[in-house]
Amino acid sequence: MAQPPVELYRDAQHACLMFPDLIEEGGQAVQANQFLIVDGDTGAIIDPGGNLAFNELFVGMSQHFPPHKLSYLIASHADPDIIASLDRWMTSTRATLVISRVWERFAPHFTKVGKTENRVIGVPDEGGHLPLGRHELVLLPAHFLHSEGNFHFYDPVSRILFTGDLGVSMTSGAEARVPVTQLAPHIPRMEGFHRRYMVSNKILRLWTRMARQLDIAMLVPQHGAPILGPAAIRDFFDWLDQLQCGIDLFGEAAYRLPTARIDPSVRGGPGR
Repeated sequence: MAQPPVELYRDAQHACLMFPDLIEEGGQAVQANQFLIVDGDTGAIIDPGGNLAFNELFVGMSQHFPPHKLSYLIASHADPDIIASLDRWMTSTRATLVISRVWERFAPHFTKVGKTENRVIGVPDEGGHLPLGRHELVLLPAHFLHSEGNFHFYDPVSRILFTGDLGVSMTSGAEARVPVTQLAPHIPRMEGFHRRYMVSNKILRLWTRMARQLDIAMLVPQHGAPILGPAAIRDFFDWLDQLQCGIDLFGEAAYRLPTARIDPSVRGGPGR
């Protein structure tokens, strides 16, 4: 049974909730965070997740905001753990999908024919400001971190930056509930993922130069624990500025004709 959501922020009109443990612990699927952001009578789900999370998220969010009033499903990119449940959301709500133009015509592959017609907002590469109740959500370019068309979402009310796969750590749902306030002990949980999934140090440095201009209270990734407070956030930016990753680490040895034989009797997945 999933626990109540983590209240990242709340005032009289505005709330940000994180659902970090909707996926069964010990299963083969990676832990993932889903988010509900509400301003007055307007609500949005950020990175709604795959089919494994749908039922629990739908029931859980219903206790805080009526699904039939949901305005947006906002996707940082088009990975299965981000929007594989899209068909069910399109059926059970009247929400509009907000996603990069790069993925605008790919997203319908997650649904039955016609489900997304006139229900997709394609975000241009430069991003923009999306109306959300009395305020706006800032859609920040985050291309190649790790997806070709990728956005992060800054909420100026809570001062939370939702960072998708940037800042991800490999943790359990319970561990994801506890914000990180000291970065150094947390780096081993982030390093392997970032070295493989982020495309290059150049892109990281371009992103940090942009993000440092924001007034950020908390960075909240789509997997693992939030990063809280000015010291930890500054250290995270500094760490990214020097991190070699992606194509920085790949050379000729990674592109050789293979010799190993795949053993079809070896089965499993991420959990084995």
